Amino acid sequence: MKVDGRHYRSIWLEPDGRSVGAIDQRRLPHEFVVAKLTSCEEAADAIRTMLVRGAPLIGATAAFGVALAMREDASDAGLDRAYRTLVVARPTAINLKWALEEMRTTLAPLSRFERTEAAYARADEIAEQDVAINQGIARNGLPLIEGVAARRKPGEPVNVLTHCNAGWLATVDWGTATAPIYLAHERGIKVHVWVDETRPRNQGASLTAWELGHHGVPHTIIPDNTGGHLMQHGMVDLAIVGTDRVAANGDVCNKIGTYLKALAAHDNDVPFYVALPSPTIDFAIDDGIRDIPIEQRAAAEVTDMTGRTADGRLETVRIVPEGSPVANYGFDVTPARLVTGLITERGVLKPDRASLAAAFPERIAAE
Repeated sequence: MKVDGRHYRSIWLEPDGRSVGAIDQRRLPHEFVVAKLTSCEEAADAIRTMLVRGAPLIGATAAFGVALAMREDASDAGLDRAYRTLVVARPTAINLKWALEEMRTTLAPLSRFERTEAAYARADEIAEQDVAINQGIARNGLPLIEGVAARRKPGEPVNVLTHCNAGWLATVDWGTATAPIYLAHERGIKVHVWVDETRPRNQGASLTAWELGHHGVPHTIIPDNTGGHLMQHGMVDLAIVGTDRVAANGDVCNKIGTYLKALAAHDNDVPFYVALPSPTIDFAIDDGIRDIPIEQRAAAEVTDMTGRTADGRLETVRIVPEGSPVANYGFDVTPARLVTGLITERGVLKPDRASLAAAFPERIAAE
């Protein structure tokens, strides 16, 4: 997508053909900085520290991390070490493990002399596949926005509510939840996005708002607890969120607070959609609420906030009392019964086992 008229992706192979460039999302929205990853350890650290974040982008970064590892040691031991280093970087997003399995399947049969070139080629394929998948999500989600627009009075925008960041910064390009929004905007449909701030890391306020603004999409940042009020007053036409993992039964794991938005949408008859690429489906998990591991992150994400001061400095300040304990659950699970539909590259699906299995039988066979 575009940053002030110039096309960017969130991750790419640098012109040297060796290192990997990535937008450092920890520095947004105040600074636009490109980081250069030159080793498997740096790729793992980028995932762990959320220099890159979002399930699809985490998968692509892991794939490039394996390629970087093969430059250093393309032996079987080197491949195993790369897998072990990367797979523990984040526990919730299933795309991480999926991408590593894809890389291992590709590289394991090859000789050590063939692996480096093949690793870069497969990592690039995974990145390009993500872009194509998200373009499919855009095409399949567009009619949902077009349908609302057709019922609107001339000049009235379609109001979409999001949660966290499921935009192009969470993928290689286009995004998942934002993909239909961007396509609608490009088609000339008036669309306005309610952007949840998404505490504690404020990924909506710092990332979604940043990318929508730089691409020219009208939007408004709201506190996390505002969505229900807006829905009660008819100010939300539909909600579209992303996801880090979808269980076989259609349960959806996404950034903490998603479940509350789904409850509010259900109570107010607001359609609640989840946009996802197929690698996010985990057919090995039957019950999302019971079986998806929920990451608990550092207390500092809750106790501290970073922002720009009036004189232009970036400062981190503490906002809670000293000594108060913190629970920082990174995700929650929205049960399938609250999900109107799953927007995938193969259509808008019912959130149930039969629909997912019929749409992606090859994923079941691969489990």
